[in-house]
Amino acid sequence: MNLRHIVLSGCSGGGKSTLLAELERRGFAVVSEPGRRVVEEQQRGDGLALPWVDLSAFAKRAIDLASEDRRRMVDEPGCVFFDRGLVDAAVALEYATGSSAKDLLASYDRYHQRVFLTPPWPEIYVTDEQRQHTLAEAIAEYDRLLIAYRELGYDTFILPKVGVGDRADFVLRHLS
Repeated sequence: MNLRHIVLSGCSGGGKSTLLAELERRGFAVVSEPGRRVVEEQQRGDGLALPWVDLSAFAKRAIDLASEDRRRMVDEPGCVFFDRGLVDAAVALEYATGSSAKDLLASYDRYHQRVFLTPPWPEIYVTDEQRQHTLAEAIAEYDRLLIAYRELGYDTFILPKVGVGDRADFVLRHLS
């Protein structure tokens, strides 16, 4: 387990990236979402691993990127905040194929025990070129993630629907 690798997960469009930017502004190392990077990469290429084309291929590529991120950040001093990561990608693969996320994750180091999830927040949810699923699909994904993190033994903290500064304070307070 790497006690310095902290995951921000939860509902798409719930403010994770904004929170990460605030934590980075405060001097913490951050890692952007593997899924978004896969989508951007696929949109520049053949697009065969886009989540709305082939969720399994997308999830496998996200697992590869998340694993690379962990290796790359292993010696980073201090806390490192991850916008999603291995668990999210493994849960997507399980949803797509039925393969066990728990079994897949057994060969990887765990993240920090405390995981922070952004709840569905319809008032700020928007779609864009990288996020094409509906709010209902995002909420279903959130439900799968919340269950999975708990079943994997993580302590889940649901972020309040407050301004980004207050959200960052919430995370840091619950880590100290």
